[in-house]
Amino acid sequence: MAEGNGSLVGLLSYETLVHAVAGAVGSVTAMTVFFPLDTARIRLQVDENRKSKSTPVILAEIAKEEGIMSLYRGWFPVISSLCCSNFVYFYTFNSLKRVMVLEKGQSKPGRDLVMGFIAGAVNVLLTTPMWVVNTRLKLQGAKFRNENIHQTHYKGIFDTFSQIVANEGIGALWNGTLPSLLLVFNPAVQFMFYEAMKRKAGRGGRKISSLEIFLIGAIAKAVATTATYPLQTVQSILRFGQYKSQERGGLLGSVRNVVNLLMDRIKWNGALGLYKGLEAKLLQTVLTAALMFMVYEKIAAVTFRLMRLNKKLKH
Repeated sequence: MAEGNGSLVGLLSYETLVHAVAGAVGSVTAMTVFFPLDTARIRLQVDENRKSKSTPVILAEIAKEEGIMSLYRGWFPVISSLCCSNFVYFYTFNSLKRVMVLEKGQSKPGRDLVMGFIAGAVNVLLTTPMWVVNTRLKLQGAKFRNENIHQTHYKGIFDTFSQIVANEGIGALWNGTLPSLLLVFNPAVQFMFYEAMKRKAGRGGRKISSLEIFLIGAIAKAVATTATYPLQTVQSILRFGQYKSQERGGLLGSVRNVVNLLMDRIKWNGALGLYKGLEAKLLQTVLTAALMFMVYEKIAAVTFRLMRLNKKLKH
């Protein structure tokens, strides 16, 4: 494709598609490997009466009480959502990056942050219904310490969609959208640090090793996750759909819901209650992000090499 029309080249290029597919495959691979850690994290966030604090203990409890396979409960909807979510994010981010590089030269941290925010907002608005559904399926059948949580009876992804719309209204599919939009800060900061560290490591045309990519991805995700974790807890509670708000709907009501949930968490569990499950989240997201970036970079590099080889053979 000719390097002329900047915005069109950015949106409709094979290179952008390769980045999107590589990002989706990388995220699916990494999440599958570390999925039990996500199970532990979401239980700690939602079931505030659970006394277990450490990740190994809660994983052992879940396996003993509900069976070893319960650690992978909700795997398919999570993987489906993650695949779509990362495809959208990587496609949007790399489209914007390609356009900005063509028009303004080399990318900078400030630009990376802006591109991350835009890509994150597009991703949230398009994929939140899938994340609401997979949160419900992931927690269905779980044994909670909190007696106020009632059990649900969903038969699969499509049945969950239809039950939510029928019983709670179509707007419920976007539960947690406000904290999700605020959490756009998470991937934006992650990509800003990742891109900046990668540029520094590859300065002077130096080849970056897989181990370096793994470490860069891990550091970037650790910073972003720690900074935004309280909002991630609120997001999980709202997606689960058990929180009964006294506020009216609309943006103002959503803001109050977020504030009320944060204040309730502090009231009953102290300020550290906002970080309940952080250990599991850091273990899961840092390792997942590190592995995802490593797989992503490998797939993208191999694909681009094959594309260049194919071009040479044609000429």
